[in-house]
Amino acid sequence: MDTENKRAGREADTEQAGSEQRKRPVNKRIDDAYALYAAEQNNHRIETNAKTVLFVIISSLIMALNLNSFVNQGNLVPGGFNGAIVLLQRIGRTFFDIELPFTPLSVLFNVFPAYLAYKTVGKKFTILSCACILLYSSFTDMIPSMPITYDPLLIAVFGGLINGFALVLILNAGASSGGTDFLAMYFSVKKGISTWNYVMAANVALIFISGVLFGMDSALYTIIYQFVQTQMLNTFYKRYTRKTIFIVTERPQAVSDRIMSITHHSTTMFKAEGAYTHQPKYVIYTIIDADQMPQVLRVIREVDMHAFINVVASQSIHGNYHMRPID
Repeated sequence: MDTENKRAGREADTEQAGSEQRKRPVNKRIDDAYALYAAEQNNHRIETNAKTVLFVIISSLIMALNLNSFVNQGNLVPGGFNGAIVLLQRIGRTFFDIELPFTPLSVLFNVFPAYLAYKTVGKKFTILSCACILLYSSFTDMIPSMPITYDPLLIAVFGGLINGFALVLILNAGASSGGTDFLAMYFSVKKGISTWNYVMAANVALIFISGVLFGMDSALYTIIYQFVQTQMLNTFYKRYTRKTIFIVTERPQAVSDRIMSITHHSTTMFKAEGAYTHQPKYVIYTIIDADQMPQVLRVIREVDMHAFINVVASQSIHGNYHMRPID
């Protein structure tokens, strides 16, 4: 028994020492370079915040126009809590002759998800998203119905494209439209994966209820609408998409330093040899967020114009990977 206790004590000491070692700066030069880069980015915070607020306003307006021009015209059900609110409004209007305002219901539905997002995702993200909810709800109540087309397929396709574009715009600006976006971002931060397909699957029950009450034609067109919207998100929202980069270069340390100084991701270097020229080469391997790709390619070219770069999609990552926090 004493032997087991001593072994457990040694293992605990070893684990604690390893933990302390991991906390120590391993490469202060790179850490200082990244800190300088982060400080330079913070110098543009006022400009960035102004753009974000502008994107929030524009996205809210686009979504409200889309709701009153396409979604309501085609009797579609938008995804998430907005879809539940639209469904409640139609039920009240059709069966009880009651006109329910959009804004109070939107605020009620978003209180708890906003609390989760505020605690886990980011304060700035949540505040901007709440502003989007209020703006979107207010615009929806103020803007009159403006039908553009009466073709249900065109309504489903272009309504999904427009709403998906608005969502991508606001998500890339560091905010969201709230509701299930809060929940999706919450689980994305916890799991580090894209959850938009799961959100779409959760909307099936809502679509089915709408189909039973108001006809299956509109429900089926709603599936097209939400599928198009989801594909827009998966295609253009890159925060939880990873890319693997292989770089063949003769300046491995300089290239690695530049990558690490702007991404906070380390690299692995391999010695190699060109099979044709038999000249010594190095292969650099690293994984970064997809939305950082243009910046990384630029700094690689600044260091080595002749570097050979291969970029492939990363399907799954296990281990220590730095996740950029959301403000």
